Amino acid sequence: MVYFSWSFDLCAGCFTLKRKLMDILACPIDKFYPLELLVFEGEDEINSGIITCPKCDRWFPIIDEIPHMLPDELREQKEDLPFLQKWKSKIPERTLQQGKPFNLKSAS
Repeated sequence: MVYFSWSFDLCAGCFTLKRKLMDILACPIDKFYPLELLVFEGEDEINSGIITCPKCDRWFPIIDEIPHMLPDELREQKEDLPFLQKWKSKIPERTLQQGKPFNLKSAS
């Protein structure tokens, strides 16, 4: 079972991850709580960022306000690696080198 946590901003007509929802968000793989959040763009509504699980080293991108919290088998390397490359100056080295399911070290 996969758990998703985001709010629906019906006024704007889009899905958005609100900072306050991080208080209830758990890793969809190992159910670890609390997760770590790094925001690259946005304030209360996070436009771009990354959610990481310190227990299993998985990372989940936030792209266009949408958290992509999918199980490994549904993720695509061709989408995740460009995200890591784009934001590598803001992503912790541990995630870049050891993050699951994909990382920059295993891609080279």
